[in-house]
Amino acid sequence: MSPASPRIACLVPSISELLAALGLAPFMVARTGFCIHPAQTMAAIPKVGGTKDVNLDKLRRLAPSHVIVNVDENRLETVQALREFVPHIIVTHPQGPADNLALLEQMRVAFGALEGVAERAAALAEALRAELARCAAQAWPGEAVLYLIWREPWMTVARDTYIARMLARVGWLSWPDVLGGESGAARYPVLRGDEPWLARVERVLLSSEPYRFEAEHLPIAQALCPQARVQLVDGELLSWYGPRAAQGLAYLRGLAQHSQ
Repeated sequence: MSPASPRIACLVPSISELLAALGLAPFMVARTGFCIHPAQTMAAIPKVGGTKDVNLDKLRRLAPSHVIVNVDENRLETVQALREFVPHIIVTHPQGPADNLALLEQMRVAFGALEGVAERAAALAEALRAELARCAAQAWPGEAVLYLIWREPWMTVARDTYIARMLARVGWLSWPDVLGGESGAARYPVLRGDEPWLARVERVLLSSEPYRFEAEHLPIAQALCPQARVQLVDGELLSWYGPRAAQGLAYLRGLAQHSQ
């Protein structure tokens, strides 16, 4: 059971946004420098480094009762160090859009005794279920997709990542055909640029994060797959958990429907 006034530190950018959506921002005592949404709300909350380089001494001084971490975003050694001084560590690991329902339940269990939290979580869950149903109700033709998150070197996503599973909801099958496992670098494969399977890619998506692809990169990416359609996409909508999950699915449906 949560204390009446929890002191929450969140080391996951998308979940900091979720906390704000649930009305929990007043209870946040720490965030990372990448926790930037909503901007005005997050600006008032102390920063404790990045997702991979948390300032543990500063965090300890802020005395959180709860710290929220993520398997992909944060280092195992950071979590192990947190266990020495944090009463409650909430480990998150959504691996697909439907997993946001379990994430919302985690937040409800931890903080649902606080006014309005359970109701807000239920509303977000309802919106997500509706959007998942809309995606499932449509017959998608299927497309081979390359989703790029970095250049020099080119990096993409394995099929068992959250991003790839988002894309699959509109029939977009990500390449390469590899699984990255629960955590680690294998989840985000590096491309040489001469892989034979690149010739079968029909669409190349250039994400706005973590590398900020812009219009100048379109012809560079086109050279990887001359036969494919290349476009810029909103990486936050396609990779952030929480309140963006339903928005991201709606965004994807729009992209896919527009191309049919």
